[in-house]
Amino acid sequence: MLFPAGSSCRLSRPPEQTTTEVDLDLELATIFGSEVVGTAMLMLLGCGVVANVALARSKGHGGGFPLVVFGWGLAVFCGVTVSYASGAHLNPAVTVGLLVTGDVSSAQALVYCAAQMLGAFLGSSMSWLVYKKHFDAELDPATKRAVFCTAPAIRSHGWNVVTEVIGTFVLVFVVIGFGRGGDPASAVPAGLAALGAVPVALLVMGIGASLGGPTGYAINPARDLGARIAHAVLPIRGKGSSDWGYAWVPVVGPLLGGVLGALASGPLLPLLP
Repeated sequence: MLFPAGSSCRLSRPPEQTTTEVDLDLELATIFGSEVVGTAMLMLLGCGVVANVALARSKGHGGGFPLVVFGWGLAVFCGVTVSYASGAHLNPAVTVGLLVTGDVSSAQALVYCAAQMLGAFLGSSMSWLVYKKHFDAELDPATKRAVFCTAPAIRSHGWNVVTEVIGTFVLVFVVIGFGRGGDPASAVPAGLAALGAVPVALLVMGIGASLGGPTGYAINPARDLGARIAHAVLPIRGKGSSDWGYAWVPVVGPLLGGVLGALASGPLLPLLP
């Protein structure tokens, strides 16, 4: 709910609309706004660190993959911090995993995923605005695209999917494990925010450092597809193709990994009494 229990704030409603319906509308609106803000922050800083490392004449040019991993971890930290109201999913794979475990409803899941896609589009677009002159100075179209979305080091769609499945499995499985090892009486919504921002940031950094080499560890369909759409529609000078032939891999792989991580959590991560 937008307003806590006992608040003096009230919303007028038509006589035919029940209190439960109003509460649900408020809840979904809160989820949507919070996820847009959090995912936009995630993408602004995540795409920003890639731009800083990759684009010509940037102060961070040549910083290397370790800086990208570190920067994305801090991007997750910031995104989770500002989207606590919704539980900070920031990732359709996390949302689908929590749908499988029954922690979110189908209606909530649709709102989460729509908000995450919009947030990813907005955040990656803002990173382009920050680095506009560097995009103009960069000559390689693939480097420009890499700021927005992932591409494999060795293109083999089947094996690329396997990498994304395993990486996202680790993300969702550990997220659920953190939540089940915590305080079951907590009122914080299920999701990344329930863990606190620091453990999630470290988890994503660990996945990037250990499993990110083959595909660039999308592990998030919105992170890749939302930003790929931004790359396609923004007026980026000399941007080249958005590589739509690969675009399904960082969507299907993470979704499968999220479902498998959630299913495995049942027998392997028992709830504490």
